[in-house]
Amino acid sequence: MPKKRKRLRRTRRIALAVLLVLLVPLLTAETALRINYMGDPADGTYTRNRDAIWLGHAWVDGRKDDADLAAFARRVKATGIRDLYVHTGPMEHDGTLPKSLYPRARWLVDAVHREMPGVRVQAFLGDVLATESPDGMRLEKAATRAAVVDSARQVLDVGYDGVHLDLEPLHSGDQNYLSLLDDVHAVTRARDAQLSVAAHQIDPLPGFHSFWGTVAGHPKWWSQEFFGQVARRVDQIAVMSYDTMQPLESLYGGYVAQQTSLALEATPPTTHLLMGLPFYHENRFGHWNHAETVAAAVRGVRLGLSRTDADRERFGVAAYIDFAATEEDWASYRDGWVR
Repeated sequence: MPKKRKRLRRTRRIALAVLLVLLVPLLTAETALRINYMGDPADGTYTRNRDAIWLGHAWVDGRKDDADLAAFARRVKATGIRDLYVHTGPMEHDGTLPKSLYPRARWLVDAVHREMPGVRVQAFLGDVLATESPDGMRLEKAATRAAVVDSARQVLDVGYDGVHLDLEPLHSGDQNYLSLLDDVHAVTRARDAQLSVAAHQIDPLPGFHSFWGTVAGHPKWWSQEFFGQVARRVDQIAVMSYDTMQPLESLYGGYVAQQTSLALEATPPTTHLLMGLPFYHENRFGHWNHAETVAAAVRGVRLGLSRTDADRERFGVAAYIDFAATEEDWASYRDGWVR
């Protein structure tokens, strides 16, 4: 019996030590985020009238009409929104884009240009990558990348003002993705159009994507270096600064402040940087609705901007997504950022 008790005590001590090894760094990191949410944003850290919003597929498949657009124009008129990322895909896994997916795209582009002068309409093209499962788009195939470039030409022929790529999950350091951006940008630049991308979050700690990829099989984050490589190849880069796993509003806001600073450091001033706002409502492990609020995101954006580059001109926020937004989301955006 004494030997069994000793073994039990030893096992408990080992378990406690392991628990402390795991919890202490986590609690330290969360405390740092809470501190990062403290303080007052600098004066003038409000909209530069360079904001954006992701729009659902209903705008191009026939479900929306002139009355819907008129209502949306009234909603956006007094804000800083100047770019619409309209879901026009998804692309097929081979990079092609069926024209049947967007029968009302020309109507939308023409109507926005008429009713909302100065607002650009970009074709939001996405797909799932075969990086963590056997199914999906494979960027390592040259033919697939060439087809994506052709899809970009296809939507520009319709009249879109730009191409917005959202390919996920995209692992940090993917050279095939950088090559694709170079090729698509050559097309958009020749058309005097925009190339924008939805970007993963940046490592909150150096090399964290490698650690998380090992323990969870999903790297999730990009290195700051890779983020900069992407940012230098596009006209606009919009950070998907939501789905952060943060359990409290203050921790989420502190995380967004950190992400804003990291993104500003990596993005050249010639590239338009946008930080994402969660205009949607879910409760799951990666996204807690009570924590990831628009109000916390906006305050975090302003704090990060204040501390890193308060006068950055090519900067804004991007709301995801129109069909899930509430009046509270819009009010938090207007009151906290637009002023």
